[in-house]
Amino acid sequence: METVIIFVFAAVLFGCIMAGYSILWALGLGYLMFFGYALNKGYTVKQVLCMSGRGVLTIKNILFIFVLIGMITAVWRACGTIPFIIYHMSALLLPSIFILIVFLLCCFVSLLTGTSFGTAATIGIICMSIAKASGIDPTFTGGAILSGIYFGDRCSPMSTSALLISELTQTDIYRNIKNMFRSALLPFLLTCSLYALLGFTGTGTVSETSLYTLFPQNFDLHWTTIIPALLIILLSLCKIRVRLTMAASIVTGSLLCLYLQNISLSGLAAIMFYGFHPADPQLALVLSGGGIVSMFTVSVIILLSSAYAGIFEATGFLDTTQSLIARLEQKITPYGSVLLTATITSMATCNQTLSSILTYQLHKDSAANNYQLALDLENSTIVVAALIPWSIACAVPLATIGAGNASIWFAFYLYLLPLYNLLRPYKVTTPIKK
Repeated sequence: METVIIFVFAAVLFGCIMAGYSILWALGLGYLMFFGYALNKGYTVKQVLCMSGRGVLTIKNILFIFVLIGMITAVWRACGTIPFIIYHMSALLLPSIFILIVFLLCCFVSLLTGTSFGTAATIGIICMSIAKASGIDPTFTGGAILSGIYFGDRCSPMSTSALLISELTQTDIYRNIKNMFRSALLPFLLTCSLYALLGFTGTGTVSETSLYTLFPQNFDLHWTTIIPALLIILLSLCKIRVRLTMAASIVTGSLLCLYLQNISLSGLAAIMFYGFHPADPQLALVLSGGGIVSMFTVSVIILLSSAYAGIFEATGFLDTTQSLIARLEQKITPYGSVLLTATITSMATCNQTLSSILTYQLHKDSAANNYQLALDLENSTIVVAALIPWSIACAVPLATIGAGNASIWFAFYLYLLPLYNLLRPYKVTTPIKK
């Protein structure tokens, strides 16, 4: 019965993706299916609701952080932080190293913002526009963008996926980030080398585009606009709590909105809630977004996914699969088992969140320690989902920047990271009891 339910659920998810419908419909239907499964097992409606509630409680802290993320991504747009970064870093886009610089720019912006979609919608679109206008292969550029946006999505202190895995495994996010950087160093350097080689094989000349003139026309690009981003970096290095770090950046960005960009207090409040939407149509294409409202869909996805997890754990829905994985780990490495599970769950669920939760549940009892499990999840579920064409982690960024699925072949970082850790698994040095 469990197999049939999973198959139907995966089919509905895939159908929603192909038809262009929101996966919330599929996730809602999936919840009803798993709810019915629990009732069929003899549990009462009240008991199933309690199971769902316990699952949601495991990620309760993330929901408040999501509100802060929505606010900070809007404020950074409005106060000039993101325009400042894009405007000044665009000068680095030299023809011979264009592909490499695109990758590094996307890494930098995604590390600051913690969002793959937001990075694709800002610097990603800028880079693709330059590539197409300059005769540089958009397939190579799309691969570099896809690699770069998930660099920060994986290891930024503001990343929703990093926060989710930290919450699931009950681990310190800054220690997780330290482990992630260490395990990704060689794949990152190899990726840079490959993109440098691609750049020298390409054609075209990068030239100035009228798009850049819009930033100084619409924003005061004073050097102080970079302070909200610097605060995130400095406070994160000092291991200040994520909430306080984000709050400090929001307050600083808000002051810049009020006193540098001359935005009214009521206008600032609207931006924080609804997001930033420039009046200029061309600028709006690359800079609109953020706000608390922008976090609604991802919040509901995580709520529903966590409710699933509560039902799965209480009813033993995954017990059979878990025993198979335990036997598999004896034949291959523990990371290899996590990677295989992550690949299957990513293909079936079409999103990072549910894949991360399912993979965690299936491996939590066999993991050496929670920090090792957190690292293995970050090196598998987060990057693998971005390689699956029908997953929203892949389809949305590629559609945003106007790249085809062929770009997936050139997202080198997303391949090299799991491959390197499969061949040379990174071991967390100090085991922590679960």
